[in-house]
Amino acid sequence: MTELNAPFSPDWVSPPGDSILDALEERNWTQTDLAARLGYTEKHISLLINGKASLTLETAQRLERVLGGTVDFWMNREANYQRHKARLEAAAKHASWVGWLDELPVKDLMACGAIPRLTNNEKNKPSIVASCLKFFGFASPDLWRSHYGGQQMAFRRSKEEQCDVGAISAWLRLGELVAEKANPPKFDKARFEQALKTIRGLTCEAPAVFEPIMRRELFEAGVLLVFVPAIPRAHVSGVARWISPSHPIIQMSLYGKSNDKFWFTFFHEAAHILLHGNNAEERKSIFLDDPNATRSTDIKEHEANLWASNWLIPKIFEPELPVLRRKNAVIEFAAKIKIHPGVVAGRLQHEKLIDPSWFNDLKVRFSLKKS
Repeated sequence: MTELNAPFSPDWVSPPGDSILDALEERNWTQTDLAARLGYTEKHISLLINGKASLTLETAQRLERVLGGTVDFWMNREANYQRHKARLEAAAKHASWVGWLDELPVKDLMACGAIPRLTNNEKNKPSIVASCLKFFGFASPDLWRSHYGGQQMAFRRSKEEQCDVGAISAWLRLGELVAEKANPPKFDKARFEQALKTIRGLTCEAPAVFEPIMRRELFEAGVLLVFVPAIPRAHVSGVARWISPSHPIIQMSLYGKSNDKFWFTFFHEAAHILLHGNNAEERKSIFLDDPNATRSTDIKEHEANLWASNWLIPKIFEPELPVLRRKNAVIEFAAKIKIHPGVVAGRLQHEKLIDPSWFNDLKVRFSLKKS
């Protein structure tokens, strides 16, 4: 277990003064004797021995001449002391911040490997706080709150339940960490539109076929496609956002998606990039989407829904949808417009043209690997 393999971290720290006291004892010297030999005041020697004054290079040189040992020995002794002292001070701060963990989906972050697995008890909570700060890339919970509190103003939600900032920020951060490792070219709108045409033609393919092509086509257009584990409390399965002025990202979760929802979610996010990223102000928006959400009142969500629907099933074919009452008719229609029949079945159910229980066997569930 992680806890058994954790490095030894004592809750005490030994200053260089302990080594100085050992040397004085060997020589039967007093601190007054040492002060006279080093050329320091007795007060400074007392501060040095108690770790309240730093051991400088000049002091190390004097100690080398008076007590022995090398300059490197004394400087390393000071460096180790300061390092361990800082560790203990940080641990004390982390212990005072454990309440922050209640705002975060700690279990989910452990489950997906974002932070080390530890039992979430009082003993381990300070270490979990440290891991969460490292994961998010902030020095304190207050700085985290300031950042995501400000970013929350940019959230455009498709579902009222999308109010858990801790869960949402964790899911967004998982995508950011993947994106930080990539170096795509600048966004090319024309190239992106061409990529979307290519990708639409892949809806009948298996993930092993379409996924690498999707990634390549989008990357060459300057768009990152990221698959990350779901964070249930976030109520988000897809997001479109700009992580820099010239680099958009489409992020999708991995939980139990049938292909109709997968493809609609993807093209819905693509629509946000195409339609709602035309200037610097629009690119500040973060579109949080859930295909299970009821109809949103946000006009931009409506525009993205309409664009995705028409991209998958062009408007010219909409008059044929109400008459698709047999499975074979759905399959034939899908073949005619070169789309997977599961996507057509999902559209018919969504439009309430058929019962939600009809033609579900035409859908396919995906098992995608995280990015």
